[in-house]
Amino acid sequence: MKDENCAYCMRNELLDEFGIFVCEMPASILVLFKEQSHPGRCVLAAKKHVSEFVDMTPEEMQAFMLDVRHVAAAVHAAFHPDKVNYGAYGDKGGHCHVHIVPKYKDAFEWGGTFEMNPARKHLTDTEYKEMIEKLKAAL
Repeated sequence: MKDENCAYCMRNELLDEFGIFVCEMPASILVLFKEQSHPGRCVLAAKKHVSEFVDMTPEEMQAFMLDVRHVAAAVHAAFHPDKVNYGAYGDKGGHCHVHIVPKYKDAFEWGGTFEMNPARKHLTDTEYKEMIEKLKAAL
């Protein structure tokens, strides 16, 4: 079931406001976050429109978390962060998703919680494309 008002379900201009669709995973879709203060930041959204982890069957949840692990490993391989942080929020969005946020020592927000959208760093289309290619090669 899809929600016509959901960026992750529709993959249209709603998604384009904050992200770039990268690919489908077994249980989710991978989106590169346009704001790149944390190089390699992604969002992984469940394929099925559910609001909470508890709305997934145990099998769906396991598959989703395996996707999270797979993408985090790819982020480590492609961007070499010192740590990856994870955030699962959704007060407004209503579609279960996880932010995968690479953190770098001596860089923006090291040692603190990441800002949702600090609006500090956006890339050119070419830079986004290169980042996506690097991420896909590591998947």
